[in-house]
Amino acid sequence: MGLKDEDKKAEMSSEEPKGHVTFSRNNSHSSMSPTEDDEEEDRNLELGPMIALREQLEKDKDDESLRRWKEQLLGIVDLEQVGETPDPVVKIMNLTIRSPDREDMVLTIPENGKSTSKGPWFTLKEGSKYTLVFTFRVNNNIVSGLRYSNTVWKTGIKVYSRKQMLGTFSPQAEPYNHVMFEESTPSGMLVRGSYSVKSKFVDDDNKCYLENNYTFDIRKNWL
Repeated sequence: MGLKDEDKKAEMSSEEPKGHVTFSRNNSHSSMSPTEDDEEEDRNLELGPMIALREQLEKDKDDESLRRWKEQLLGIVDLEQVGETPDPVVKIMNLTIRSPDREDMVLTIPENGKSTSKGPWFTLKEGSKYTLVFTFRVNNNIVSGLRYSNTVWKTGIKVYSRKQMLGTFSPQAEPYNHVMFEESTPSGMLVRGSYSVKSKFVDDDNKCYLENNYTFDIRKNWL
């Protein structure tokens, strides 16, 4: 067998079999820190018109192969959560803070994104590891490219910023739980104190589903 035959065989073996579709939902570390280019790309990105999910499901429903492909692409869709309008409805319900040093803190996110507490929404212990878990519901239509951004200030100075892709989610009766990357709080006397935060949940259309503004403390101990 010559070299050309070997190359042709290698190309054929690397192809996916026809009809096979693979999907992955991996978090990207590179998306955690937004840049000016990222923000410019968000502003300039133009997407096609939204189509109601019910219309998508009804279209070509007599084509068995297409129906199966849609089921594989969309997953299990609860038709009770599907509306006639194209706009997805995303409700961010709870924030859970997990740490190996203490029991989980489950915080209900207010409807308007503004905490009713006069003090800090929660307290983190300096030098501790923690993980944020967001619980949210998706109704009416698929939400595409849902992402989370978070900016933190201390005494008016920006000290931290991140941006993380959550993924694309279809409507279902049960809420989703998305586990973020594990992080660690800094330690030392200078980092203790109060911090103000602005966080957002937006999709590929730059539609904002929640802007959450709150304060939290870093202290020597949890309480």
